[in-house]
Amino acid sequence: MVDLDGTLVDTLGDFEAALNRTLAGLDLPPVSRALLERTVGKGSEHLIRSVLAHQLALPEVTGLTNVCSARSVDTLYEPAWQAYQQHYQAINGAFSAVYPGVREGLLALQAAGLPMACLTNKPLAFARALLRAKALDGFFGPVFGGDSFERKKPDPLPLQKTCEALGIPPAHTLMVGDSQNDAQAARAAGCPVVLVTYGYNHGEPVRAVDADGHVDRLDELAARLV
Repeated sequence: MVDLDGTLVDTLGDFEAALNRTLAGLDLPPVSRALLERTVGKGSEHLIRSVLAHQLALPEVTGLTNVCSARSVDTLYEPAWQAYQQHYQAINGAFSAVYPGVREGLLALQAAGLPMACLTNKPLAFARALLRAKALDGFFGPVFGGDSFERKKPDPLPLQKTCEALGIPPAHTLMVGDSQNDAQAARAAGCPVVLVTYGYNHGEPVRAVDADGHVDRLDELAARLV
């Protein structure tokens, strides 16, 4: 089971473009990439709410005399969500890049006959489109997104359901991700877990996360497994 954002593809540029277009439509300042690195990974809903809360609390926003007290995360969330969906669909993959070693690693794992699933908190439609845009879709059988199940990672349910789809017990199904979300979900599901060191771990050192291993590139993991 392989995560997508921060594991296979560096998508911060996509998040930045879609969110800043959304924020501009709401007359809010653009978001910083540093904030996005700390915020992505728990699904689009969490991302949008976190960004709205941060931007609404900025001094340049709270200091405006024409700011309405009803202008809150709850009141802005729905229009922000609708705008974000449209903007993200329009730019999905345009500002992102496959990480070095990913394609080589997936090729090696595929050649070894290991069945693979992509499991992400990204909405499924966006995940499938991104995999196609980056020519990574051919490596995976099942693909599941943040809206595929009732709960998202770090809940273990998505991993348990993905193991069922692969037909392999959790104890024999490796989770490959980039953050504590993936590690916590794997531990709760009874799966081994390896984390890449280059992704988005909410601004915290990923090597400090409890995992069965850490790798700097996906082809490094493939070499160890194969």
